[in-house]
Amino acid sequence: MRRPDVLALVLAGGQGSRMGVLTDDRAKPALPFAGAYRLLDFALSNLRHSGIDDVWVFVQYETQSILDVLAGGRAWDLDRSHGGLRVVSPQQESTGEAGWHAGNAHALYAHRELIARERSKALLVMSADHIYKLDYTRVVEDHWANGAEATVVTTTVSPERASHHAVLEITQGRVTGVAVKPDDPAHGRVATEIFVYDTEVVLDVLEQLTVHDDGAELGDFGDRLLPALIERGKVRAFDLDGYWKDVGRPEAYFEAHRDVLLARGRNRRSDLQLDDGSWPILTHDVPRMPAYIESGARISDSLISPACRIAGRVERSVLGPGTVVEADAVVRDSVLFSDVVVRTGARVRYAIVDDRAVLGAGARAEARIAGDLPTDDELLVIGADARIAPGATVRAGDRVARGGRRR
Repeated sequence: MRRPDVLALVLAGGQGSRMGVLTDDRAKPALPFAGAYRLLDFALSNLRHSGIDDVWVFVQYETQSILDVLAGGRAWDLDRSHGGLRVVSPQQESTGEAGWHAGNAHALYAHRELIARERSKALLVMSADHIYKLDYTRVVEDHWANGAEATVVTTTVSPERASHHAVLEITQGRVTGVAVKPDDPAHGRVATEIFVYDTEVVLDVLEQLTVHDDGAELGDFGDRLLPALIERGKVRAFDLDGYWKDVGRPEAYFEAHRDVLLARGRNRRSDLQLDDGSWPILTHDVPRMPAYIESGARISDSLISPACRIAGRVERSVLGPGTVVEADAVVRDSVLFSDVVVRTGARVRYAIVDDRAVLGAGARAEARIAGDLPTDDELLVIGADARIAPGATVRAGDRVARGGRRR
């Protein structure tokens, strides 16, 4: 889409505190996904395939982890002299005040002058930690065709899950109300945190809403900005009709991996297809050797990334690059990141295990669950570089810190 019509703002500064030890040393959008990808890859790949190439990535928490994923933007053809990728970080003001973003609406306000100088007709704003595919040009064209001041991309989730999101009231395509994370939502139509804004309007409304000079009270979109725009009467809804999931909690992150496996299975019980040749998920990563499967290994319904070495048993799991499962070790219903080592006789089930963790011979990192999928309280999570001693036990709900020891 031709500059300067659309400026894309990818919000990648979140800590993701609900992910616990998995975000101790990385921003949430830098988390790996399905072995070969990072969460940030989804928004950037959608932008690449949508033909939108003026892309700003807002960073804040553990900035280097995002820069490592971006690698200059080459994987998404954003490494160019004009337009392309721009990394936007908080700035310390001349007054000495720190410019930390106190929410995504505040992030827009903090960089309002920079945004205004671009003179783009529309701002396409999105979070960087959701799993989905979407042609953003359809949303932008719908936004313009309806004369909207803002367009919210929506999806439908179960009412119990809606309590984690902004629930919208919609009448004939117009958004008439919003309730942020209600305790008892009446339905499951929610905002996906993908928005198109009329640039001039949204910057003007942000100025009107600002009480203090730093604008920190603006918070997130649902706090003040979206309600103010809804009151003006020109906010439209655009329904995302495919897969979408917010993976900001361990149980949702685990479930999304299960959805990937179901999409690859014989019955294809999920529509989360990552290998669609017409819309591939692009990523930057260092090439590694193919996986090596030893004689006697047993693997079923799993994704095995490059450089893995498997001699034991792997079932319904996702293994990141370089992970080793030794003989007589068993990994079931788990997500293992890069270069994890599962020693002989160890058992892993319903676990998320971060980079370079080692489970000693005969260790047990297993959970029992009440339903089909584990809850946050049932999943066990092992941080990067952790060491589980031979014969040690990690139980349901346990969290082993980054670099931690369990004896």
